[in-house]
Amino acid sequence: MDSTSASLIERLRQPGEQAAWDRFVELFSGLLLDWARRLGLQEADAADLVQDVLTTLVQKLPSFEYDPQRSFRAWLHTILVNRWRDWQRRRQLQPRLVNPEVLAGMAETESSESFSALEYRQQLVSRGLELIRDEFRPTTWQAFWEHGLKGRPAARVASELGLSAGAVYAARFRVLSRLRLELQGLLD
Repeated sequence: MDSTSASLIERLRQPGEQAAWDRFVELFSGLLLDWARRLGLQEADAADLVQDVLTTLVQKLPSFEYDPQRSFRAWLHTILVNRWRDWQRRRQLQPRLVNPEVLAGMAETESSESFSALEYRQQLVSRGLELIRDEFRPTTWQAFWEHGLKGRPAARVASELGLSAGAVYAARFRVLSRLRLELQGLLD
């Protein structure tokens, strides 16, 4: 299955692309849940909001035009916040019932393009790594993990795994190349 993210977004626009939706949900549901929790929602409400966002995306993505010059993260976050606001209106909550810290955080979020950019990137990379891990032999993955992520010297990792230093560098390169392909167009 071709799961590059630039093509993933395009495939989401097509009717009947269940595999693309499954991959999208795998990549983004954790991030959406985290954002929902930051709005002050309890776990069950956060999960409901994420489902609401995914339903909205099913409706919006067929007409979505991906622009690599714009932030997919910001667009996705805007949809989540707008759905949350709709929830607040439907529930007819009084402003005094909303945590002032949540409202202050929303103001910062909307005024700052860097809203959780690092966290977005970290969560998406982490989830992407989880999804591609099974595509590699355990030794290749271990070499990548120890050298590429932990920053341990290639010679030491090679010695411990019974590989050459070149094989450790190659493992890092292969895993990172596959990760870039998986997340192409989604990291802004």
